[in-house]
Amino acid sequence: MTAVFAIVKRLFASNKISFIITVFVVLCATTSGDSAIVLSNGNYTWLLAAMTPFFFVFYDYKKLMHLGMNKRDFFLGSIAGYSLLAFAISVINTGIHLLIDPLNRSQTVINLMDLCGWTENGVFIAFVQQFVFLFLAMLFLHVLLSMQEHWYGWITDCVLIAIICIFTPIAPLRRLLAGFFGLIMFNSNALLHIGVCLLLSAALSAVGLMILKRKTL
Repeated sequence: MTAVFAIVKRLFASNKISFIITVFVVLCATTSGDSAIVLSNGNYTWLLAAMTPFFFVFYDYKKLMHLGMNKRDFFLGSIAGYSLLAFAISVINTGIHLLIDPLNRSQTVINLMDLCGWTENGVFIAFVQQFVFLFLAMLFLHVLLSMQEHWYGWITDCVLIAIICIFTPIAPLRRLLAGFFGLIMFNSNALLHIGVCLLLSAALSAVGLMILKRKTL
């Protein structure tokens, strides 16, 4: 546990660029005053979730392995780091949505928690839904990026691109793809949404650990 805690501290310390960019965008992002609808600045905190896996996988992994860290401890540290970030992002975005967004009385402020239907279940449940979704998204990126040095990583990339290119223009397949995103993101059924995200996160964790065992410097 001590090793995992040390890894989490190291991961966060090396992720300063992501924090700085996210804070800058959240504070400086503006929408034209002529627009009737604006995106909540709180949603820009999701940038941190999108950027962090790149640093963990491509920068921190090699650095920590050279320092003699165990692969399993690195993966557990990464999961702990993603959990803490998902929690922090959810707290900040929810806080901005509740406290700051209502101050803009001249425009309609849209938060992705509303768009996804999470706020229909109350603030606390919406917070939990946001947390599990962000954790799943970061874990998915981590696993996908970890594959890139292997042949199955390229195959996975090709499959994902093919799914987007083939499913999008064909109506029945597009509905199937929309149904999948309806399960993991645009889902107001809190129990179903949380359950699906947790199950997928568990599956990705198992896959990610297997990939890491084969990963070399």
